[in-house]
Amino acid sequence: MPVTILGSKQRVVDLPGQLSIDEFAGNVATKDDRISIASVAAKAGTAEPWLTLLYDEWICVLKGEIVFTFSPEGGGPEGDVVRCPAGSTAFISKSTRFQPQFPVDTEYIPVCLPAFRPDRCLREDSSAENEKVSARLAELHDAAPADSKANSCQPTDSTAPPDILYHMTEVKLWQASKAKKEAYFPPTFEADGFYTHATAVPARLLETANHFYQDSTDDWVCLQFSRAKLRKEFGVITKDEPPMPVGEKKVAEDWQSSQWVCPHVYGGIPVAAVEKEFRMLRDDAKKKFLGIEGLV
Repeated sequence: MPVTILGSKQRVVDLPGQLSIDEFAGNVATKDDRISIASVAAKAGTAEPWLTLLYDEWICVLKGEIVFTFSPEGGGPEGDVVRCPAGSTAFISKSTRFQPQFPVDTEYIPVCLPAFRPDRCLREDSSAENEKVSARLAELHDAAPADSKANSCQPTDSTAPPDILYHMTEVKLWQASKAKKEAYFPPTFEADGFYTHATAVPARLLETANHFYQDSTDDWVCLQFSRAKLRKEFGVITKDEPPMPVGEKKVAEDWQSSQWVCPHVYGGIPVAAVEKEFRMLRDDAKKKFLGIEGLV
């Protein structure tokens, strides 16, 4: 039919006296990941936490006013402010880090492309109320993104290991390998046992980065490559094994109890083997990893 009723609005956030969000289209209301459309009501004097978007968003203000504060990662000087009054539409581009504040009672329509998912909206929760919002959204979206569920944790006896693998490293180290046209080897390659750490599960990348790599304040990049290509074209094999330490840093206990399987590349990563590079996003202190642009 030319006109189809896809679903009905779903209340996804309800903080009495503070914030309510009704989704009309998206992963909850219409089970569609292409676009999300919602209606939001925020009370005067409230604010969202700092957010980093991994999608484009249009915000149409129906009533009141939204004050957007941006960080340097958000495309402007620290503390840069944009006010969006009723009747106006603001566009927030992918990878922007910002905080929306509501000086007066405000109602607005957010449109997200692709659709909102918790893994695409990185929230720096700093209050119990904000944490409740995150927990509720994760519950409604079943915590993991749809495209990552197929790559969920595999038992150690899996007979069909995923082909696409990821490795995270400092930008300067990767650029040095590319400039020399030499295979990349991580700094702990020899100490770890002559292999390169990797993962086949994108949803694990941020947890892994924040566990092992927060000591580095450099810019980081996530590399994507193929297990099959490494073997066939470069003679480098990959073994799926239990999680191992990185240098002197031990693995998290819950990774072991959950039987994580970690691909270990027994060799370096040839420059020509890397198919994609993803920029990694961090907080202002260059400590916590917040997201991986275009991936998680």
